[in-house]
Amino acid sequence: MRVLVLGGTGFIGRRIVERLHERGDDVLVVHRGMHTPDPWVSVDHLLTNRRNLGDHKDAVREFDPTAIVDSYALTGRDVEHGLGVLPEVRSVVLSSQDVYQAYAGIRSGRCTSPVPLTEESALRTDRYPYRGAGYEGVPEDYEKLDVEQLWLARGAVVLRLPMVYGPHDDQVREDAVLRRIRAGRRQIPVGVGNLLWSRGYVDDIAAGVLAALDFRDADGMVLNLGERETVPICTWYEQIVAAAGADLELIQVPDDVVPADLSRSRAFAQHMLISVHRAEELLDWTPGDPEQRVVESVSWHLEHPPNSRWISEDNEADEHALQSA
Repeated sequence: MRVLVLGGTGFIGRRIVERLHERGDDVLVVHRGMHTPDPWVSVDHLLTNRRNLGDHKDAVREFDPTAIVDSYALTGRDVEHGLGVLPEVRSVVLSSQDVYQAYAGIRSGRCTSPVPLTEESALRTDRYPYRGAGYEGVPEDYEKLDVEQLWLARGAVVLRLPMVYGPHDDQVREDAVLRRIRAGRRQIPVGVGNLLWSRGYVDDIAAGVLAALDFRDADGMVLNLGERETVPICTWYEQIVAAAGADLELIQVPDDVVPADLSRSRAFAQHMLISVHRAEELLDWTPGDPEQRVVESVSWHLEHPPNSRWISEDNEADEHALQSA
């Protein structure tokens, strides 16, 4: 294939591009040039902001894509800037499971949806969930529901992603545990840790994207991707500790003293547990064993610790919480 990838230099998009290149596809990565891996695979690059894609119609036409992957559309405007330029070919767009009403339940502290979540589960009725939150890199009009609506009208496959982890994770989701291991801590203060939030290993997610490009039965449909089985959040923390070979104990403390970076171990009324049955059936796709994936991910992160902005030596919150145990 000749695959045009919008985004494609960050965490998930990066692995998608690498997998496409590994199997011999021609790839054109459309990005701003701000996060290009070095060294990286040999692919073509079109450096532009999405809103200026219309200025590069000739470059898109010359590449003549037979498939498109939109790996980083955050708003409806992101999609609109490209629709008039991109040809109507097989397309896959990455969305999020935050489109479900269950996510509103997570944020409100109420149970709003039964689980497991399927593609027919209720969607959020409140729009623009991060408006006013001031999250770095998240626009005020972030809304994956808008992204999905526009791409589905073009017959794209929409893949709703879970909490994704693995090599090059820019949100370093496992590091709440690993940073304490690196600091030599012997105890971690956590809450009850009952939350069931589906996760996905980045390589399995990339494999799902490639399958969605290859198998046309899912065109114009929504599919959930993620792991087949999900353990509660504190069991996941224990798996991370075991994979790191650390002598460290999780100590349960009251929710109101759980450190902020371990907040997902607090008690939750709503879960984000999803079913991936449709994706397995339509795409001939099977995710890997979750426990083995944690081992692979932890091994990589121990060899590649995050940069200084993710490292905290402040143990005061931990000590305060442990005194309440």
